[in-house]
Amino acid sequence: MNLAIWLERTALKHPNRKALFLGSECIGTYKDFWRAVCALRIHLEKEGIKRGDRVAVYMPNCPEFLVAFYAIWSMGAVIVPINSKLHMREVIWILDNAECWYVLGDAVLSSEISLPNITIFTPKWDDLSKNAQAVPVSCSFNDLAWLFYTSGTTGKPKGVMITHGMIKTMALSYFADVDQVYPSDTTLYAAPMSHGAGLYSIMHVLAGTRHAIPVSGGFDEEEIFNLAEKLNNIHMFAAPTMVKRLTNFAKKNNKDASGFRTVVYAGGPMYLSDIIEAVEQFGPIFVQVYGQGECPMGITVLPRYEVADRKSKKWKERLQSVGCAQSAVEVKIGNKTGGMCKPEEIGEIMVRGDIVMPGYWGNIDATSKTIIDGWLMTGDLGSMDKDGYVTMHDRSKDMIISGGSNIYPREVEEILLLHESVSEVSVVGRENDEWGEEVVAFIVTEKGHEFLPRTLDQHCLEHIARFKRPKDYFNISELPKNNYGKVLKTSLRENLKQNI
Repeated sequence: MNLAIWLERTALKHPNRKALFLGSECIGTYKDFWRAVCALRIHLEKEGIKRGDRVAVYMPNCPEFLVAFYAIWSMGAVIVPINSKLHMREVIWILDNAECWYVLGDAVLSSEISLPNITIFTPKWDDLSKNAQAVPVSCSFNDLAWLFYTSGTTGKPKGVMITHGMIKTMALSYFADVDQVYPSDTTLYAAPMSHGAGLYSIMHVLAGTRHAIPVSGGFDEEEIFNLAEKLNNIHMFAAPTMVKRLTNFAKKNNKDASGFRTVVYAGGPMYLSDIIEAVEQFGPIFVQVYGQGECPMGITVLPRYEVADRKSKKWKERLQSVGCAQSAVEVKIGNKTGGMCKPEEIGEIMVRGDIVMPGYWGNIDATSKTIIDGWLMTGDLGSMDKDGYVTMHDRSKDMIISGGSNIYPREVEEILLLHESVSEVSVVGRENDEWGEEVVAFIVTEKGHEFLPRTLDQHCLEHIARFKRPKDYFNISELPKNNYGKVLKTSLRENLKQNI
């Protein structure tokens, strides 16, 4: 089934229902939404886009982002969402790897794209005909819908292949396990629409809710609370750091959960003290989801009643977990020999089911290492208790989550190693009250070279996005390693806590 059918269906059934909002202003009904989708699709077809072609969407959060999603799906093409905060080198690499020749992009952002034979079009809501009509093409479960790029162990982004069937399964699992969605809800896109927030649009389209994009295009605490007061029944996807920032703002400004209905947080478990404080401030509005790009939003869930529970003898243990397996998947903890770990024993979190990716785009080697006998090897270390609750003990590949964006240390390390003064490097995350975590780098300097943090910082700015660069550089004589030569990042993090 083509995912765009859900929007078409809602538009036919509720044509005059308010659909798209820019801030608190309604700019279009579901009829307007669908016809704008049809208009953009017709334009893309005239441009030569065919079924299966990859079309990049490279713009900040805006109503046109949603129009682009459903227009691309409607014609059977594939969305390649690109984070608007990425460095241009990263953008170009993704376009080249995905073999994208067409970009739906913000005019300013896209002006720096220097690849040959690239067509860039900036869709504008007011310019899209509200009289266009088109019928979604037929799509199967395995037809590619979304090509999501995430950095891997090599530091180079890998394209996660996400199908129509995977997203449909994710949506239905959401209704079964995570939360209900009602027409009176307003889904607020404060997190990047190029990631989970964009994928979550599908449930709200099916339910016929309102879709609101902040005028700022991003996460601003005051703006979010103002929109909650005006629009009511806010449903939003947020990183743990965003939840903490909302809590801090609410305490400072005497705000409560008025206007909010559900906040789904993902990207890693929250610190226990932070989620306790959030629930005390807002009440039972929080739901925790654990997933990966390779299994989007669909591995485990800790529902709101358990996040808010304080009567159970195990409520703290539950709150520190990421919940139990969602309905569409199997989850187990595997050991190094491929067997299943005993309860409470730490091993690798493994998942299989209809929501797991078929593989990485054009990368058979990486796929074979990640999908083994049908199981997705998450790379996350965790344990499962006898009741089925999963607790994470380390994040996959030591990923750093800063301000809701994922930063992969290996990617930053490889850039720093390109500098002639760097002999060895290890990048870790350091706790930050505002952003959750910030990037820091431990550097072993090449003999005969000076340790010059400003030079290293400039080097990073020339190669990667600004938000990924280290905020501090520490010069050390050697990196702590185990007997196998693996860098002990835990030791480095402990050094940070001791104010090295």
